[in-house]
Amino acid sequence: MCNVSLGKKGEDQAAASLESAGMTIIARNFKAQSANGVKLGEIDIIAIDKDTVVFTEVKTWTVYSQEDLLYGIDAKKQRKIIKTAKYFLSENRKYNNMAIRFDVIFVKDNSVNHLVSAFTESV
Repeated sequence: MCNVSLGKKGEDQAAASLESAGMTIIARNFKAQSANGVKLGEIDIIAIDKDTVVFTEVKTWTVYSQEDLLYGIDAKKQRKIIKTAKYFLSENRKYNNMAIRFDVIFVKDNSVNHLVSAFTESV
């Protein structure tokens, strides 16, 4: 299975897991770009969990262990996700009074491991 279809399958599994946990998916593969068209970043899944907007990065890997997967979301990737989340909120002001959090879902084979509040924005 190629990386694109593997990633799509993992994102589908992650979305189903979030929905079964009672969350509402409001966007998938949300892309932010600057005024001159430069891509700023992408967030795999954006969901609502009660009064919280959840920005979720999905990692679908078949080879690595859970310990290796934790390295997949480094500080640079976190900053890009946070920047994209801010862009989303600036474009969708109806969510501005809600709490936000950043989750990561690791999908390996048919196993879904959801890390709630996997990282936060540093002030």
